[in-house]
Amino acid sequence: MPRKPRFVLPGEPQHVIIRGVNREPIFYTEQDYRCYLSRLQEAIGKHGCALHAYVLMTNHVHFLISPANEIGIGRMIQMLGRYYVQYFNHTYGRTGTLWEGRYKATLVDTEEYLLTCYRYIELNPVRAQMVEHPADYPWSSYRHNALGQANPILSPHEKYRDLGRTDESRQTSYRALFNAHLSDSALSEIRDATQKEWVLGSDYFKVKIGSRLERKVSPMPRGGDRRSDRFLRNNEINRH
Repeated sequence: MPRKPRFVLPGEPQHVIIRGVNREPIFYTEQDYRCYLSRLQEAIGKHGCALHAYVLMTNHVHFLISPANEIGIGRMIQMLGRYYVQYFNHTYGRTGTLWEGRYKATLVDTEEYLLTCYRYIELNPVRAQMVEHPADYPWSSYRHNALGQANPILSPHEKYRDLGRTDESRQTSYRALFNAHLSDSALSEIRDATQKEWVLGSDYFKVKIGSRLERKVSPMPRGGDRRSDRFLRNNEINRH
């Protein structure tokens, strides 16, 4: 079965997940993380991508990233992956791939889901019980977005900028978002949309994107489309 094309619109953010093959570690030492971030900065600069949030976990990474064009993210990840594999294989005396197939990605509704995705990404180390607070984890964007720590690879999204008129007020508002837990339904919705590569957003957003791209952007309800003409005809027959 051919792969379905990704949902990509220039300037619209994507939640991206890249995993190590067989869920094996892709980072062992501090130098590994630093090398990856250095290569990441090169790749996003070359391919015109704006990175808003990220976390580097032991065996996978998350990005919230907006491409300038339809091929930007793919080219960026290809370049980053190639350079980092060369470093990793040389460092640890191994050969072969480091990545588990192609990356996962979902188009994100900026009005309803963007800041939720920020939180979802930066709270990964907390959910994994690696740290008690996202500020305790050094390999994510939280310290920049919430505390103002300099990080040249990050570009704030417009919705992040709307949190305040100054850097300090934005950071205060951003920290306040983390006072509430992400609901189980929000976690499931983000995971499901990203793993299955559907659009993440409100019904209105999905209709708008589906019309713009002329494609189905979410799975059919279980049991088929209950609003279809066939369903209505069959339901009418079965009632008699």
